[in-house]
This record gives sequence, C-alpha cells and structure tokens, in this order.
Amino acid sequence: MSCRNAAVAAGLATWLVASLGATPAPAQTVARLQNAVAVFDEVTGMDDRSIPQDLLKKAQCVAIVPGLKKGAFGVGAKYGRGFVSCRTATGWSAPSGIRVEGGSVGFQIGGTEIDVILAIMNERGVQRLLSNKFTLGADASVAAGPLGRTASAQTDAAMTAEILSWSRSRGVFAGIALEGATLRGDDDANLDLYGRRLDMKTIVTGGTPIPVPAQPLIDRLSKY
Repeated sequence: MSCRNAAVAAGLATWLVASLGATPAPAQTVARLQNAVAVFDEVTGMDDRSIPQDLLKKAQCVAIVPGLKKGAFGVGAKYGRGFVSCRTATGWSAPSGIRVEGGSVGFQIGGTEIDVILAIMNERGVQRLLSNKFTLGADASVAAGPLGRTASAQTDAAMTAEILSWSRSRGVFAGIALEGATLRGDDDANLDLYGRRLDMKTIVTGGTPIPVPAQPLIDRLSKY
C-alpha cells in the first residue's frame, strides 16, 4: 500500500470510529442494565403489590439494583451494583452506575439475592445522592415503601422519608428499610457505559447523552 493510500485508510478508520461512537459497553454492564429493566417491568406490572404510581410520579430519582447479594439470614454483608436516573428539565437523565454496600436489610423472604428499588423523593434526598457517597438511615432517612397500585402516597413514611425502598426475593415484592447501607457512585460502570470516567453528579444532573444500552431503562422510567 502506498503512503497516500495508507493515509486515506487511516483517515477513514478515524472517521468510522468517530461516526460509530465509543467502544460498546462490556457485556456484564449491559447485562446488568437489562436485568434492571426486567426488574422494573416485573414490579410495575403487578396488579396489587406494585409500587404506587403516584409515588413514582413524585420521585426525583429512581435506583434499581438487581441481584443484591446478602449474607446470613437478616444479617451479614450486602453488596450490589445497579443504576440510578434522576429527573431533569428535559426528562429522565442518563443513568449512573451505583454500588450498595453493607447495612442491615432486616427480615427477608428467603434467597441469597434480592432485587432492590429505591425512590429518592425530595430535594434533600437528591442532594445526599449527589454527594456521591452516603449512608441510608444516617445521612438520609429511609423507609419501607408502601405497596398497591392505587395506594395513597400520603403515608407517614412517604411524607417524611427522603428515600423509599422496596425489595423482591423469589417473586415476592415488599417494602424494606435498608438501614445502614452505603450508596456510592460506580465509576467502573460509568467508564464501561460512557468510555470515560464520569461521576454520578455529572451524569444525573443532565446533559450527558443516553447510551444505547441504557435507552430501554430510560424509556420505562418515562412511561411510568
């Protein structure tokens, strides 16, 4: 190949990379996004044991952690990775990766993994989230979320707690208080999704384009 042809080929390759965007996110991160969508679909599809729609409409941010690992019954280490998106002036933000670590999840309904959904209900809760690391029950008030598609949001928990939480284990969905659990940004997941290190605040406050693998999750949040 001549020098000229080599230069043309190199230029074409550069143009293709720019046109097609960043390298696709690693399979594990994409699979976790898909699991988060599946969890949200299932719990919002329940007739009488779902998250009240009026609460979802009021939530400022929603976090989904599929397959949070827990230790011994009612106690022990907890660890999970998921995603959070927040409302912005133009709709739901691109999702940021989050990690949930430690804490007591109280009574559980069997199984060594639980799916967790968190609804950040007010500006105080959002500010805790944007601090990039905080502890539920210490830095931010948390309460077990109520159930029922038509349940009133005017419960004491919903009126006072900054964050409401639910869990699902072996098909059973219930409100749960994640006292003592620490939430922080997952920089590794964000690197996978966006091709560069972005912190949670930068992503969920708007302006970051939604990656293709994350679009189904944002579509679900927009629908509900």
